Amino acid sequence: MPELNFRSPRLFVDAPLRAGQTVELDRNQSNYLGNVLRLAAGDTVRVFNGRDGEWRAAISGRKRADILTIDTQTRAQDRLPDIAYVFAPLKHARLDYMVQKAVEMGAARLQPVLTRFTQVSRVNSERMRANVIEAAEQCGIISLAEVADPVALDRFLAGREQARLLVFCDEAAEVADPMRALQAATAANGGIDVLIGPEGGFAEEERAVLLRQPNILRLALGPRILRADTAGVAALTLVQAALGGLEGKWDAHFVTVILRLAPLAPQG
Repeated sequence: MPELNFRSPRLFVDAPLRAGQTVELDRNQSNYLGNVLRLAAGDTVRVFNGRDGEWRAAISGRKRADILTIDTQTRAQDRLPDIAYVFAPLKHARLDYMVQKAVEMGAARLQPVLTRFTQVSRVNSERMRANVIEAAEQCGIISLAEVADPVALDRFLAGREQARLLVFCDEAAEVADPMRALQAATAANGGIDVLIGPEGGFAEEERAVLLRQPNILRLALGPRILRADTAGVAALTLVQAALGGLEGKWDAHFVTVILRLAPLAPQG
């Protein structure tokens, strides 16, 4: 894991990044740097666009932070693991939380799906994208997760690549050792779709369709019923651990998730 500078502010900019390039800031970014962070001309920030890596940039402007001048690259562009987080959307703050945690856990694609018991029928995709950017800015991430438009569950299943592993998190599945099952299933795969249902669970006809899908792993997340947002964090934590993607520093939330799942580990 690269050494990150968490003391230096980070900012997403939707512009090409190269040495000597100047980037004009919008009003919100200017306000954030000048009035929230109290930065002024001559101060530096780190910037990224999801394509060209991370760069150090100097602030300039007479009355406020208006322009960034790109200086040197601090990190080369990386790629996220081929993990899609497929989920029934929740309401308001809980959806914000779920998106932020999926980004922190390294999901490359966020795909809302509408099921029979989904609580909301409309999803604010722009708000989701804003949460993706905010989480990336705060957590040192330089690759942005793609936000897909909501689709019905049956449409998603009909269009997905069959070579991809479908991790179906099902509260009705037998409680076994999820880590061992994931490690066996992810040894050779063409990408992973992690599916989390709504708070009301999947309808029986939906579960029947899911269990007929090719390349599927039906997975229990423990003996307790988890809220949908917690289930998403737990599932992505397990998938990343199975892929070997949890080296380095973990925050307290993910340590808590691992401890909650610890009784599922084989004994002896």
